[in-house]
Amino acid sequence: MQLARTGVLDIAYEATGLEGGTPVILLHGFPDDARAYDEVVGPLAEHGCRVLVPYLRGYGQTRFLDPATPRSGQQAALGADLRDFMDALGIEKAVLGGYDWGGRAACVVSALWPERVTGLVSINGYNIQNIALSGKPADAEQEYRHWYQWYFNTERGRAGLTANRHEICRLLWQLWSPNWHFSESKYAATAVSFDNPDFVDVVIQSYRHRHGNALGDPALEPIEALLAAQPAIAVPTIVLHGEADGVGPVAGSEGAHKHFGARYERRVVPVAGHFLPHEAPDAVVQAVRDLLG
Repeated sequence: MQLARTGVLDIAYEATGLEGGTPVILLHGFPDDARAYDEVVGPLAEHGCRVLVPYLRGYGQTRFLDPATPRSGQQAALGADLRDFMDALGIEKAVLGGYDWGGRAACVVSALWPERVTGLVSINGYNIQNIALSGKPADAEQEYRHWYQWYFNTERGRAGLTANRHEICRLLWQLWSPNWHFSESKYAATAVSFDNPDFVDVVIQSYRHRHGNALGDPALEPIEALLAAQPAIAVPTIVLHGEADGVGPVAGSEGAHKHFGARYERRVVPVAGHFLPHEAPDAVVQAVRDLLG
């Protein structure tokens, strides 16, 4: 475990591969941590990559430097953290890959600072939130899948996540990846990251902000204003989507091409669900290798 200090965070991260290797940064989602990429980093390191897997704000050993900094989980925060992580380590350009919250961070950097990105592996498609349309209801099935978001928008949900975080997150693993029969030891190896002192605050703010029910960090408003325009992503991109994703159905990425540039490909991964790097690591490895040529 290593630490990269930015202006806001000490970001914990794991590094695999030679120092001079091609930089690849892989980002986990909610509720997960760096263990998502345990079977991805080795093959990429053997391919000549320097693979970096940070813990997002609110997870693992990542810590805020100032008690006064808002514990925000909004998309602008995730994107700014990734950009600042690259700056702290002197990484001018990298292949970015991620899913869920991590995929959102990778999409934000790819859209707003494309000169920093060699290629993008975006799991589930275009992950930049359209907050202006957050009040528009989805179909009944999708509303049902998002029960946890409505729960977190209540004070009962905050109390529940505080008291029952491990049970709630384990349930989400089961619901979102129905074909993944993970062991209790597998879950426990990741769940320790949810004991971060800022986990609950960051998660609750994330799910409230995206629905317009919480204010964002004022320092991040210029970035949010840019994201409100739903910016296109012009960097070379491969979208992966698990066929059995229990929270974001595969149909959701069918029209994602309209948000991307000319070099774009979408790959549906059979059997895999939402936690695709755990379930189909070879698909992630291949996508990164294909972007590197």
